[in-house]
Amino acid sequence: MNKTLAPVRIALVGYGSMGKELERLAPQYACHVEQIFTAKRPLSSASATDLNFDVAIDFSLPATVLENTRFLANHGKNIVLGTTGWMQHKDMLAAIVHESNIGLVWGTNFSVGVQIFSHLVRAAAEFAERFDDYDVALHELHHTRKLDSPSGTALSLAALIQDALLRKTTLLTDTSHGRIAPEALHVSSTRVGETPGTHTLYIDSLADTIEIIHRARNRSGFAIGALRTAQWLRGREGMMEFSEVFPKLHI
Repeated sequence: MNKTLAPVRIALVGYGSMGKELERLAPQYACHVEQIFTAKRPLSSASATDLNFDVAIDFSLPATVLENTRFLANHGKNIVLGTTGWMQHKDMLAAIVHESNIGLVWGTNFSVGVQIFSHLVRAAAEFAERFDDYDVALHELHHTRKLDSPSGTALSLAALIQDALLRKTTLLTDTSHGRIAPEALHVSSTRVGETPGTHTLYIDSLADTIEIIHRARNRSGFAIGALRTAQWLRGREGMMEFSEVFPKLHI
């Protein structure tokens, strides 16, 4: 990254494993942590002197996303939203962003590697569309503390697959206790231990199997993507998804 960029002042909303990784890596990506908000020191309790930052990075909880977004929007603060599990409120968030003229970038996964993986998944699905004897499925694996299942990343990948693979008209995210309909795209999940995240695309036929895998080694990839986005977002307006930012990032 260009080291001549002026540091962007950030606030961390949520200080779990991701928040600590963001704090550790911030100096390497032209960011300076000005404030940290936690469950014991919530964003809603912030005073005017606590709001001396350019961009808030929210990796908190789905239940707090609307409240956090309203508060930050009312104070004219741009937001990098890494929390997942809030998509049922997307229209409300979009309205808040539009009315307040702030900038918000959301993503189910801020890993640059996952963006590369997503392009590969879509290309593979487009190719599989030409050959009816190849079936497609998706599996994701995460640590036991993850709140949503399937992961937001898996659902985003599933949307890419269904957009390209037209014969997969329905989505099956529950455990199957019987035969799966050929038109169903099966997205399965496993929760175990401390694994930060693995997503696997399966393309299978009688003749062979193809597997495309993204395996996160740690949380640094997610933190790096969020920090780069915070730098990019400073001074911008509108609600955007991380894939819209990705081509503009300096990697």
